[in-house]
Amino acid sequence: MSITALVVVFIGGLLCALGCEPFGWWILPWFGLAPLYWSLSRSKSYRNNILLGLSWGLGYHGLVLCWIFGIHPMTWLGVPWFYSILIALGCWLFVSLWGASLVVLWCVCLTFVGRTITKKRSHILSSVALWLALESLYSHTPLYWSSLALTQSPHNLNILQLGSLTGPSAISALLVIVNILLAQSFLFYRTNSKKSIYRVLGAIGIYSLAWAAGLVLYQRPLSSEHSFKIGLIQGNIANEIKLYPAGFKKAIAGYTTGYEQLTEQGAQIVITPETALPFAWDSQIKNGSFYRAILENKVPVLLGGFGRAKGGYTNSLFMVNSDGQLLGRYDKTKLVPLGEYIPFEEILSKVIQRLSPLKNSLQAGSEDQILNTPFGKVIVGICYESAYPELFRRQTRAGGLYIVTVSNDAHYSKAMPAQHHAQDVIRAIENDRWSARATNTGYSAIISPRGDLIWRSSLNHYQTFVDTIYTQNSQTPYVLYGDSLNWSLLLLAGLDLFFIDRRQKTSKIKES
Repeated sequence: MSITALVVVFIGGLLCALGCEPFGWWILPWFGLAPLYWSLSRSKSYRNNILLGLSWGLGYHGLVLCWIFGIHPMTWLGVPWFYSILIALGCWLFVSLWGASLVVLWCVCLTFVGRTITKKRSHILSSVALWLALESLYSHTPLYWSSLALTQSPHNLNILQLGSLTGPSAISALLVIVNILLAQSFLFYRTNSKKSIYRVLGAIGIYSLAWAAGLVLYQRPLSSEHSFKIGLIQGNIANEIKLYPAGFKKAIAGYTTGYEQLTEQGAQIVITPETALPFAWDSQIKNGSFYRAILENKVPVLLGGFGRAKGGYTNSLFMVNSDGQLLGRYDKTKLVPLGEYIPFEEILSKVIQRLSPLKNSLQAGSEDQILNTPFGKVIVGICYESAYPELFRRQTRAGGLYIVTVSNDAHYSKAMPAQHHAQDVIRAIENDRWSARATNTGYSAIISPRGDLIWRSSLNHYQTFVDTIYTQNSQTPYVLYGDSLNWSLLLLAGLDLFFIDRRQKTSKIKES
């Protein structure tokens, strides 16, 4: 395996990564995977192809996830500067390798197919089916973020509309198909110019048809049910003080003032960010000015804070009604490794226990939660959960009428809130729901069911905003059928490979 091949494939991974925010060069991923497939088609060595997959995966996931370095320095948590940079580097390397492992597995599977079944025949169907199956499997693991679909959000809105049909699968599938056709056009360039041209035309045609289909979906009228005014507060409280007395005072003062401003502007419900009041729901909140403001202004609040649970605390969003009563709460189910819980705690807790703000692992909520509000059931995502489409789909099927996501991205670089916003755009389209996003330092936003940006805050500023959103009870094909495209394609690919193998064995018997 030449160094040049690895470098070219690595650059292809970087090109795909540049499609993600904050770069947003969404056109590059439509040919950034081609160098990898081209190289795989010229090699049947497992070792070489594993290295190729690792190189592309590190280029893609390494750049997309570089925002993780924003956790450094962690001196405010008592971690020495040198150990802080080591932890940040270790976290970045681990999550990048985890993402790259998906690409490596894809390369191994394609190598197996190419060596044992299809021989010289192209296998686009199995290539796409395997990629989608792996993305689907990885989306059920504790670490998941940068699917190929993320590279098109939030700018390529017409293509993103296909998410309402199949979730992120159709978008990832299109990217893989177009890249494979372009790679094959290079493979045929010297030996068969007609096939080469046909592959390029095929790639352009498939993209054009998909874009046109997305345009039709984008232009459909919204089936809005009821409207109400929602208010957002972006507290802008630095993590360095958030969990200490100075942060508590600033939080209570800032959110109380913001709540009162929003109620004066006609907000009918107010949303605060993740852990806006960074303590448990008890007398500490009920004796504060924010709680008194609720009793005086009579406007309900979805309030971020910590909940008590057996064995510790939860990262929760509380539904507090206009009389200050707690009507329900949603507990975060997808916790952040190292930040909210310690994997293999018995082994690692003594080394990295200080990474948990509560000095203990948080408790995960159950998967079957649904939160009721005065305006109907709400689909909730807390921080990292925005990366998990199935979580939002389940709540939509259970009757969720609009989406609320809350987050605190203050401890990462500026790329993180931009990608987080891009995730929420995809979720709004998949579920055909209006989405309101409240964050600590940005980006807070209002997003339409078509992914249009109604409003987005500035980074690192205290801001409040009120606007009208709508409830909807429609059920998109994705909400109804989930990842059925993935498994249907995998079944078809398996049948296709089975019959190819049968024909090849029959032909060998006849020749002998």
